[in-house]
Amino acid sequence: MATLKDATAIAGIGQTAFAKRLPESEKTLACRAIMAALDDAGIAPSEVDGFASYTMEETDEVEVAKAIGAGDVTFFSKVGYGGGGSCATLAHLAAAVATGQASVGVAWRSRKRGSGPRPWKNTAVQLPTPAQWTRPYGLLRPADEIGMLARRYMHTYGATRDHLFNVALACRNRANQNPDAIMYERPLTREMYMTSRWISEPLCLYDNCLETDGALACVIVSAERARDCRRRPVYLHSVAQGLPAQHHGMVNYWNDDPLTGPAWTAARQLWKHADFGPDDVHVAQIYDAFTPLVPLSLEGYGFCGRGEGGAFTEGGALEIGGRLPLNTGGGGLSEAYVHGFNLITEGVKQLRGTSTAQVPDAATCLVTAGEGVPTSAVLLRS
Repeated sequence: MATLKDATAIAGIGQTAFAKRLPESEKTLACRAIMAALDDAGIAPSEVDGFASYTMEETDEVEVAKAIGAGDVTFFSKVGYGGGGSCATLAHLAAAVATGQASVGVAWRSRKRGSGPRPWKNTAVQLPTPAQWTRPYGLLRPADEIGMLARRYMHTYGATRDHLFNVALACRNRANQNPDAIMYERPLTREMYMTSRWISEPLCLYDNCLETDGALACVIVSAERARDCRRRPVYLHSVAQGLPAQHHGMVNYWNDDPLTGPAWTAARQLWKHADFGPDDVHVAQIYDAFTPLVPLSLEGYGFCGRGEGGAFTEGGALEIGGRLPLNTGGGGLSEAYVHGFNLITEGVKQLRGTSTAQVPDAATCLVTAGEGVPTSAVLLRS
């Protein structure tokens, strides 16, 4: 059976600054990140003939292609479900490049969520069907929806706020090493965490991701071409998307088991096409819009058993030198929240050996998109 295994590689990555407020437009930020990624790869903008982004992306490929000076574009796609789409953009480009639909693909995410409005504030928009049954009763924001899921998880399996703190602390510790992170040199203590204000109980301030302005991009080419590019190639070993049966995004209450989310579906596909398993992953970049998503993902992707995700975080397991070093740039909780795309670029940095919190001899990396919504994941290898 034909697969995408190691057929393509990430040849370049780029990003803008991250901040609560940046003066540039989302289009300008997108183009800067894309141009930086192309320069990183040593590829001219005129060679770009493929694009992939999110349906929530405000900058479209027509305007981006004109602005960067791309040539004829022969492939373009958009992936839905916000944070669930990050790794899927790579999957779409990998399929396009591997089948000859494009030769140089660019994926990007540009976002001004730090200085921009919150989507749920627009009360004139017709609610999607699941939200009609939840938002009138107080589940207005993603934090409220994940707060309900977290409470169910804590009740069922005995997970505690200390376990959620372990996640927040690991991300903050890595951000403290990363000069590009919003939380650089801003330590987090257990007392700060435990006494911070509630956002949506049981989620406190530090259980929630940052609201960020910024953009990131990466360039995907064939594995053969990547070997001749400017930087060390990072291969897309396996890619997957996941939408479980009877799923309703974020509030997975219609499912027979709300704690078996999209990660489980994506994981089965991901590992089926891989030459290695969870025990062989050297470093992970796990989507962390909210801390509870990490233990749920640890279980879904097979790093531990059902209900063991909280306990997995104990004893420094997520720190450098632990069982599974996590979100080594700081993640969405402490570097920047740009719908998970910074997890992709950090995975590339790890396998290039250029991370600010480098895992020694890292050669394999799992990157995941948002748990709780239709999701995606990618296994990278050097």
